[in-house]
Amino acid sequence: MRAGELAVCRGRLEEFADEVFAPLVRRDQRVKGGLYLRGLLLEGRRKSMQPMAERLGIDHQQLQQFMTSSTWPVRDVRARLAWRAVRAVRPEVWAVDDTGFPKDGTASPGVARQYSGTLGKVGNCQIGVSVHAVSDTASCPLSWRLFLPASWDGPEAAGRRAACRIPQDEHHRPKWQLALDMLDELAGTGLRPAALVADSGYGANADFRHGLEDRGLAYVLQVKAEMTAHAESARPHQPPYGGLGPRPLPRYRTRPVSLREHMLAAGRHTGRSVSWRKGSKAAMSSHFVLLRVRLAGRRPQPAADGTIPLTWLIAQWPDGQAEPVKYWISNLPADIPAKDLVRLAKSRWRIEHDYRELKTSLGLDHFEGRSFTGWHRHVTLVGAAHLFLTEQRIHPKAPARA
Repeated sequence: MRAGELAVCRGRLEEFADEVFAPLVRRDQRVKGGLYLRGLLLEGRRKSMQPMAERLGIDHQQLQQFMTSSTWPVRDVRARLAWRAVRAVRPEVWAVDDTGFPKDGTASPGVARQYSGTLGKVGNCQIGVSVHAVSDTASCPLSWRLFLPASWDGPEAAGRRAACRIPQDEHHRPKWQLALDMLDELAGTGLRPAALVADSGYGANADFRHGLEDRGLAYVLQVKAEMTAHAESARPHQPPYGGLGPRPLPRYRTRPVSLREHMLAAGRHTGRSVSWRKGSKAAMSSHFVLLRVRLAGRRPQPAADGTIPLTWLIAQWPDGQAEPVKYWISNLPADIPAKDLVRLAKSRWRIEHDYRELKTSLGLDHFEGRSFTGWHRHVTLVGAAHLFLTEQRIHPKAPARA
C-alpha cells in the first residue's frame, strides 16, 4: 500500500492492531508490533527489517529487538489472528500446504538442500508448512510451522541449533506431523475445519490420513494414480480356524489395483460434467468420474470384521484425454452431491493465491534473521498483514472505532 492509502485506513489498522496485539502486556511491544505491521503493508521492494525501518523513519534495531530478543507470546497472537480470520473468511474448508524460502548459506534455521515446489527442484532453502482458511472468495493463513530437516538434529547440529535459538523440544518431524500439530493447536482454541484439503504430498501419506480420521476430521485429498484400492463390491474372507493358535484375521482375497485401473475399468462414460466455481469469464467445469472404493496400501484400517471402509474416489477426466489427469479421495458421507465433492477438491487453488500475495506483496520470504522464534514471529505478522488486507477487500467501507 502507498503511504496515502495506508493513511486513509489508519483508523481501521489501529483497531486491528489493538485486538491482534492485546496479549502483549507491555505497551512498547504493542507499539512495535503495530510498526512492524505498517512496515509490511507499506509499498517497498524488500520487507526485511532495515528497509522497513527506513520507510517508517525509525531505527531498525527497534524492529530487530522486537522480533528476536523481546519476550512476547506469538502463540497467543496467532490464536487471535486465527479466530479473526475464520470470522472474516467464513471458510468452507481448511487447506494444508508448504512453501519454500530460498536462502544463501547454512545459518538460517532449518535451511538445507531439499526439494521446494517454489523452486521446482532441490535447492538451498527453508520449508514452511501452513494451514489456511478457505472460501470461494477469500482465504487466509491460520498457522505456520518451520520444517526442520533431519540434518538439524543430533550432536553435529548442536552449534547451529544454539546459534538459531532452536528450543530443546523442537526436532525433525515430517511435514504431515507438523500439519497435525497445527490442527491440534487450533482445536485447542476451539477452531476445527468442516473439511480439510491438501495436495498429493499429504494425501498419499497414510499416517496423515489416519491422523485426520483419528481426530474425526473430514477430508478431500489429492492423491496419485498409483495408489491401490479394492472395488466397492470386494468383501473380506474369513479363513477357517484350524483349532490351534490364534484365529486367523479376515482378509481380502482379491488383489487391490491402482486408482488408475479402477477408473479405466469404469470408463469415462460413467462420469458427468461438473462446474465448481465461476471464473472471471465463465464457469469453471470439466468431466469427472466418481467411484466408491476401499483403500488398500500398507496400513489400511479395517473394522473388526475385516471390512475396509468405503471412500470416495474422484477423478478429473477432461475431453480428449485417454485417462484421468487428477485424482482425489474423500471420507465425506456417501450421500454428498457430486458437485460439492468436486468444489471441495478444487478449492485448494486459494492457497497458491495466498502464497503469491504473501511473498510478492508482504515479504513472507524476506526475513533475514537467524532466530527460530523470529521466523515464526515474522510469518505470523505477515499473516496478520494479509488478514488486514483481506478484511479491507471484504468490507472496504467498514468504519473504524471512534
